[in-house]
Amino acid sequence: MSFSADHLHELNLLALFESSSGHEGIKVHQHSAAPELVAAAARLHQKGLITQNDGGYLTPLGCEIAESTQRLLSVLSSS
Repeated sequence: MSFSADHLHELNLLALFESSSGHEGIKVHQHSAAPELVAAAARLHQKGLITQNDGGYLTPLGCEIAESTQRLLSVLSSS
């Protein structure tokens, strides 16, 4: 099994959140954001990882997943 393009868009969106703080959210503007990010936000909301269809805040599960995403990105980015 490999990451699909949708998975990568979701991971990229999760990486934008500050996972160490549940007090910082993001807003994905439907009129100006790339369509794939708008769709990724909607999927993350459906999965219970973010509070709003267009971003919002990480849920408790979302915080865990965002932390894992950031660790994975850090490992893959190291030389």
